[in-house]
Amino acid sequence: MRRVTFDLDVLRTFVTGMELGSFARAAERLGRSTSAVSAQLKKLEEQANTPIFRKAGRGLSLTEAGETMLGYARRLIELNDEAAFAIRDVELEGWVRLGLQEDFGEAVLPEVLGRFTRAHPKVRIEARIGRSHELAERVLSGNLDIALAWHDGTTLPYSRHVADVQARWIGPAKPMEAGPHNGEALPLVAFEAPCLLRTVATETLDRAGRPWRMAFSSPSLGGIWAAVAAGLGLTIRTDVGLPANVRALAPGMLGLPPLPKMVLHLHQKDAELDPVAARLADILLQSAIEALPEDAEMKENPLKVA
Repeated sequence: MRRVTFDLDVLRTFVTGMELGSFARAAERLGRSTSAVSAQLKKLEEQANTPIFRKAGRGLSLTEAGETMLGYARRLIELNDEAAFAIRDVELEGWVRLGLQEDFGEAVLPEVLGRFTRAHPKVRIEARIGRSHELAERVLSGNLDIALAWHDGTTLPYSRHVADVQARWIGPAKPMEAGPHNGEALPLVAFEAPCLLRTVATETLDRAGRPWRMAFSSPSLGGIWAAVAAGLGLTIRTDVGLPANVRALAPGMLGLPPLPKMVLHLHQKDAELDPVAARLADILLQSAIEALPEDAEMKENPLKVA
């Protein structure tokens, strides 16, 4: 069988286009013409010797081979970048303080820590999982170097707008027998106040004229998932990090009002991060982008300060 050596530059274009949901946007991001990107995609299919894409309305979707290729492409690029940074910053040392909103703790943190520490074993990382308002305050006070969090209206001098992610009504994984009857208060599950998503839920229901009651509140995300899975009520989150015992409800299910999009920001303590924090921020953003749902609206150049 003929050995194939895939072009990493082509794979990077492929992955970028899939993550942005548009190869035209990928061309802008990578500084290439659309014709050059098209040529790269054609080269990828020639190297794979099988169709990677298929027509889906006016756009393209991945074939089964394309989905397999996307997974391997991400891993190859990740390893390439890890090697490049490890060689370039072989003596990188120091200490960096990282904050993550709860939804990204299990979904992103293990990968971020693994990738970073393999390349930079001399750097010490202090990680904190917390709510968005707490993380923003800690960045403002200088107690965190970088933090990935939902934007709660707090004004920080140095933030990157990463993506807009649709909020969802979340219920138990097993089908619900019935929702609240007309006029009956909708049971809600939420974090203890103050909580950004708790406020979004109650204000959305108030605007829709839908009665509600707080059925369960918890200081931890694990408590929220347990209560929802047990059928105590509904909560709102995004599709990021949902455990198997809960599910996002289809739009309009149970007559629930539509929810807004959540704005994901990367906050940073200083306008110019030191090399240690800057490298960790790059890995954090790459991993977070991969964890976002397909319908997330990516901002242009999220890896650069706006």
